[in-house]
Amino acid sequence: MSHEHLDKSFETIAIHAGNTADPLTGAVVPPIYQVSTYKQDGVGGLRGGYEYSRSANPTRTALEENLAALEGGVRGLAFASGLAAEDCLLRTLLAPGDHVVIPNDAYGGTFRLFAKVVSRWGVEWSVADTSDPASVRAAVTDRTKAIWVETPSNPLLGITDIAAVAAVAKDAGAKLVVDNTFASPYLQQPLALGADVVVHSLTKYMGGHSDVVGGALVTNSAELGEELAYHQNAMGAVAGPFDSWLVLRGIKTLPVRMDRHSENAGKIAEMLTRHPKVSEVLYPGLPEHPGHEVAAKQMRAFGGMVSFRVTGGEQEAVDLCARTKVFTLGESLGGVESLIEHPGRMTHASVAGSALEVPGDLVRLSVGIENVDDLLADLQQALG
Repeated sequence: MSHEHLDKSFETIAIHAGNTADPLTGAVVPPIYQVSTYKQDGVGGLRGGYEYSRSANPTRTALEENLAALEGGVRGLAFASGLAAEDCLLRTLLAPGDHVVIPNDAYGGTFRLFAKVVSRWGVEWSVADTSDPASVRAAVTDRTKAIWVETPSNPLLGITDIAAVAAVAKDAGAKLVVDNTFASPYLQQPLALGADVVVHSLTKYMGGHSDVVGGALVTNSAELGEELAYHQNAMGAVAGPFDSWLVLRGIKTLPVRMDRHSENAGKIAEMLTRHPKVSEVLYPGLPEHPGHEVAAKQMRAFGGMVSFRVTGGEQEAVDLCARTKVFTLGESLGGVESLIEHPGRMTHASVAGSALEVPGDLVRLSVGIENVDDLLADLQQALG
């Protein structure tokens, strides 16, 4: 990829990296190359390296260059979903008999991939509290090839000190993987803190408008980047051209959106801490959050995700989700509109009965970019 944008500010990179003007027409936005195959100039004579769109597509290339630049990496790869990206990464890094350390508050889909899919392939995993580097170190074995981190985590908003766990991974000879979906590269840059690979669900903040599903991997190792690209092509769960174009379009406004998401979420978290029907608020921007100091050190702002526990138990949490009028009851997150959900019965049902089970009285908010007064009033009426 080109490194010409790496000395620019994030906001400029978001708009310009990968977005070179079309040489034929001068179009300032990359075209949607809705094409499967490409004319060759003689056998093996490829124009720009394109032969078949599973292997490479110009619209996807534009997105992949943009992703690499945003994360300060050397190689970005775009996939059909976040889980497709994770699957490619695991099959690249791991072989039967290998071991992975996963967080005790991982996203339900990630846990399901380890527990129900990769484990059948002979890969072992164990759970650690990644907010405590000593817990991670204790979980490492002589077969550990990867340490998996989400920070902030989904849905408990736990914070992991990326640099501290990177030191543990280095000592163990393992790769550190950081799921950066909740923060986005605007708020947090894991590769600069020692991570080997960054994972994204592009569906969330990167796309930002609840209209596309996608995933990404970014690494600062050219060698690992080549291995991942080989598996991406061999496995084939690539991002399509229109999906790539939509994510690129979303990324252009990522910085201004994340500023508003973070500002709104902070005000909502503060209101919830004062509400008598809320027993606990999980938001790293609150000074009382156990990960607040680490988050303040490694994040630009605290993001748009807020979780909280209600005093009335699980049924009250479920009923609350049905009473909001501006917050939409729905899974996923990171869009411009505010969403509310019950993790125990929705996004994290796959971890029920496991070491990663989430509290029944937990409610998760994806705070959008609407007027914050409207959001506050909606939650107050729903809480009653």
